[in-house]
Amino acid sequence: MLREQYQLKRKQPPSDAQLDASAQLLAKRSALQPDTTSTDSALPIFEHREAIIAALKQHQVIVVSGETGSGKTTQLPRYALAAGLGRRGMIGHTQPRRLAARSVAARIADETGLPLGGGVGYAVRFDDQSAPDTLVRLMTDGILLNELQRDRLLLGYEVIIIDEAHERSLNIDFLLGVLALIAPKRPELKIIITSATIDHERFAAHFGDAPVIEVSGRGYPVSTHYIDVALNADDSRAIARTVCDALDDVVRRKLPSNAKDILVFLPGEREIRDAERALQRSGRTPEASWEILPLYGRLSDKQQ
Repeated sequence: MLREQYQLKRKQPPSDAQLDASAQLLAKRSALQPDTTSTDSALPIFEHREAIIAALKQHQVIVVSGETGSGKTTQLPRYALAAGLGRRGMIGHTQPRRLAARSVAARIADETGLPLGGGVGYAVRFDDQSAPDTLVRLMTDGILLNELQRDRLLLGYEVIIIDEAHERSLNIDFLLGVLALIAPKRPELKIIITSATIDHERFAAHFGDAPVIEVSGRGYPVSTHYIDVALNADDSRAIARTVCDALDDVVRRKLPSNAKDILVFLPGEREIRDAERALQRSGRTPEASWEILPLYGRLSDKQQ
C-alpha cells in the first residue's frame, strides 16, 4: 500500500520503518470484522445489494440514484465493505451537513458492530472522531476539500462516496471536478456518487458514462407540497406569512390523519427564523403538542 502511494507521488522509495508501519495499519484494518450481511431487507436498496457490490468490483465509478429514504446513505458503506474495500485505505463518505455526518456514523457503527470513533468515525469542523485504522469515515464536504490541500490524490482513501450530489453546492461541484482529475491517476480508487434526482445522467456523463444503478421507492411514505406563490426573495416576512398560510392549508386539508412530521425547506436562516416567529404568534400550529424545531448550519452542535 505505502509503496504504491510513493510511486504515485514520485518520491523516493519508503524506508523499512515506513513499510512496517504501513503493514501494521493494513493488518489492523484487516483484523476488524464488520457485520456486512445483516441488513434491513425492507429498504428499497436491499434488492440492488448484489448488483452494487458487483459494479464496485468491475468499475471505478458508479452512480446510485434513488429517492431520499431508500437506504443509500447507510447501506452503501456496508456494501463497499462487503466488496472487500476499506482495508488498503478508508471509505470516505461525505455529507453536506455536520448533523448528518455524526448521525450517519452512529447508525453505521451500530449496524456493523464497529466502535464509533474507531472502526467507524466522523470528522466535522473542530471535531475529528476517527482513528488511523478507521474503515468508514463520515465527514462534511468541506473536510474532504481541506484534506486535498495536503493529500492531492486522496491516498488515504480506497473509496470516496459523494452523498447527496444533487444538492450541487459549491463544495460538491469542486469535489466532483477534482475526483474526475484524480480518477485516471488512481485507477484503484473507487468512487460512488449518489443522487436523489434525474441529475444522475449528468453525473454519469461527467465520469465517462459511469454505470447508473437506480433504486426505486423509499422506506417510509412522504407527500410533497410546493408553495406556488411569486415572492420577492428579499421580503423574508412575506415568505414567513406565506409559509404560515401554506402550512395551515396543508395540515388541515391535504395531510393524512396519521401524519407525524412536517419538514419545511426555506431559502436561508433569516426566513427560517421569521417563519418560526410567525408560526408561534399565529397560533396556527395543528395541535398544542406540536413542536417547531428550526435547523440551519450556524446552530451549535448541541442545538442541531
